[in-house]
Amino acid sequence: MIEKRKYEQRRRAELQEETRRKIAAATAALHEEIGPARTTISAIAARAGVERPTVYRHFPEERGLLQACQQHFLAAHPPPDPTPWAAIADPEERLRAALGALYAYHRATEAMTANVMRDAPTMPVLAELLVERPRFMAALRAMLAVGWAIPDDRQPLVLAALGHALDFETWRSLARRQGLADGQAVEVMVGLVRCLAGG
Repeated sequence: MIEKRKYEQRRRAELQEETRRKIAAATAALHEEIGPARTTISAIAARAGVERPTVYRHFPEERGLLQACQQHFLAAHPPPDPTPWAAIADPEERLRAALGALYAYHRATEAMTANVMRDAPTMPVLAELLVERPRFMAALRAMLAVGWAIPDDRQPLVLAALGHALDFETWRSLARRQGLADGQAVEVMVGLVRCLAGG
């Protein structure tokens, strides 16, 4: 009898976890298609194949739902690891490697990133979940700035160019509005930084 009860409890927990995964996956899919601000609980429930009260029962607060969505999406689309870039001694080659990987990631996650960035200013909870992104980009910019022979008066310009090169909207402008391939976009930005660095 005890074993049967344990099995039932374990099975119930597994089903609950599976329902949470379905809801998180449905939320991520809708965010990618139409954006967080336009996603309703009814739409999430319909996409996940559950009732609205089930969504609220598993995620009574918006923060929990958005966190589960974020975790689901990042598990399927992990950002590039910057660790190998730090090992590249030549700053230009380091920048080229970093931008190549980052622009490929921007392309793969374009719809989600564009929707989230569009909606974050009107959704405080979503904006809070993105607070680490600027810090990560600042640390990445600092790592990419190492090794350039930059005159003191040009350092702010080079740092600004590096930050601009890393930005999603920069990639989007070059790739979508200017029609460049990712490799060409990389070369444009490497050339800009090289020029500002005095190379």
